Amino acid sequence: MSLPSSNSLSDAAPAGKRPAMSERPEARSPRGFIDRRGRDVVAERSILAAVSKVYEAWGFEPLETGAFEYADALGKFLPDADRPNEGVFALQDDDDQWMALRYDLTAPLARFAAQNWETLPKPFRRYAFGPVWRNEKPGPGRFREFVQCDADTVGSARPEADAEIIAMSVEGLEAAGLPAGSAVIKINNRKLLNGLMSAIGVTSEAQKLTILRAVDKLDRLGPDGVRLLLGEGRKDESGDFTKGAGLNPAAAERVLAFTAAGVGGRSETLAKLADVVGGSAEGDEGLNELAAIDVALRGLGVGTDRAAFDPSVVRGLEYYTGAVFEAELLLSTLDEKGQPMRFGSIGGGGRYDDLVARFTGERTPATGFSFGVSRLAAALRAAGRGRATTARGPVVVIAFSQERMADYFAIAREIREAGIPAEVYLGSSGMKAQMKYADRRLSPAAVIVGDDELAAGTVTVKDLDLGRELASKVTDNAQWRGERPGQQTIPRGELASALRRILDAG
Repeated sequence: MSLPSSNSLSDAAPAGKRPAMSERPEARSPRGFIDRRGRDVVAERSILAAVSKVYEAWGFEPLETGAFEYADALGKFLPDADRPNEGVFALQDDDDQWMALRYDLTAPLARFAAQNWETLPKPFRRYAFGPVWRNEKPGPGRFREFVQCDADTVGSARPEADAEIIAMSVEGLEAAGLPAGSAVIKINNRKLLNGLMSAIGVTSEAQKLTILRAVDKLDRLGPDGVRLLLGEGRKDESGDFTKGAGLNPAAAERVLAFTAAGVGGRSETLAKLADVVGGSAEGDEGLNELAAIDVALRGLGVGTDRAAFDPSVVRGLEYYTGAVFEAELLLSTLDEKGQPMRFGSIGGGGRYDDLVARFTGERTPATGFSFGVSRLAAALRAAGRGRATTARGPVVVIAFSQERMADYFAIAREIREAGIPAEVYLGSSGMKAQMKYADRRLSPAAVIVGDDELAAGTVTVKDLDLGRELASKVTDNAQWRGERPGQQTIPRGELASALRRILDAG
C-alpha cells in the first residue's frame, strides 16, 4: 500500500484540527519488536564495551557493515527469488534488485571479505556487533530484532585459530560479568560425526539428520529416550509417536558411546572417541584437529572447566565444516517467578570454510563465535550477576524562575565539567513535582538554588540516595542523618565534591 503524499496528508488533517477517533493510529509495537529503557540499554552497552576491549586486546579489529545486504548474499534464506521476504525482511530497490535486512553478522562478513580480499591482511581478524533481523514467528523470548556480537578469523585453516576463538570467547564472557568457571564452551567436530556415520554404515542425508536430531535431545530425554529415537521410534507421555532413525541395536549403542565419550578431561575424551570413530580418514582428521585445539588451549591457560570436548554438541552441523562449539551457562538461574531453571546456551560458533566460496568459488577457511547480547544480559540477570540493575539518572537542578534560567544552566554545566551527569528541569511544574521527577529518574541528588543562594554564592544539595535508603531501612535513622545529612547548604565551589561524595556513598 502506498503512503499518501504530504499534500494529501495536509488535506486530510488541516493544521489545528484534531483527527477523528477512527483516524487515530493505535500506539502499539510491531509483533516481535520491543522497546527497552535505561536498565536494559545500560546493561547491554556495558557488556559490549567489556567484550570489545577483550577482542581488541587479542588483535581483532572492529568492523561495521550496513543493515542491508543484497538478498542473494544471504543464500540459504531465499525461498523465493521473486519475493525473498520469508525468513528475512526484504524490499526491492529502484534498480529492481532485492535487498534484505541482515539476518546475522556472518553473511555480511563473508561478502566483505570476498569484496576486499586483495587488500585485507590475511588472516583477517574482526569483531562486530549490531542489530540483526529475522522475519520469523515471534514468541516468548523470541524476537524479530536483537543485537549480536561476533568475532571471526577468515583465512586460517589451522585448528589453533579455532582454539584462539574459544579462549578469547571464554575471556570475553568473563569480562561481561560471568565468574570464571560459571560457563563452559563445549566443543565437537563435524568430521567426527561424519566418521561415526561411516562407521555405522549410514549414507542417507535424511537418516543422518534424524540421528542428529535424536542426539540433540539427549539433555531432555536421557540415553534411554535417545536410544528409542535412534531405533524404531518413541511414544511420549501424550501418546504421540516420533518415528526413529531405524538403526540396529549395535549401531544405536555405538552412537550412544560416541555421545558419552565427553566425560572427563579433553585428553581422556579424545582417547574414548578414537575407540569409536578412529580408523576412518575423516574421523582421524577430526581427532587430530581436536588434539591441536587441546594443545593450544593448554598453552592459553584454558582448562577443561572452561572448555571441554563434548561429542553431544550437534547443532549447526549443516553449516559448520569442522570444529563446532557452544557456550553453556552453569550458574544456577531463576525465572521471573523465582523458580530454578536451566538457562542453557548463551552463544556458539565453529568453523565454516564454505561461506566465502559462495562469492569467490574458492574455499576460504573461517572460524568464529557469536552471542546474543540481550540473551547474555538476561542470563546475567537470571543468575544475579547483572552488570547494571538500575540506570542512574543525572543530578537535577531545580528551576524556580524563568529569569534565573541562565544561572541554572551555568550550575548544570559546572557539574558536567566535573564529570557528573546533570540537567536543568525544563518542565512547567512546581518544586514538589520537580523533586518527584528527580526521584523517578533515580537521580542521586537535586540542587536547589533560590535567590538567597545566588546572592550568597551557595547552593543547597538534597541527597536523594539517602532518602531512598532511609525509606527502605527504617532502623537507626538518627545515625544515618548524623553521618550523612539529607540536605545541606554549601559554598558553590564545593558543589562538585559534595555530589561526588553522594555518588561514592551510593
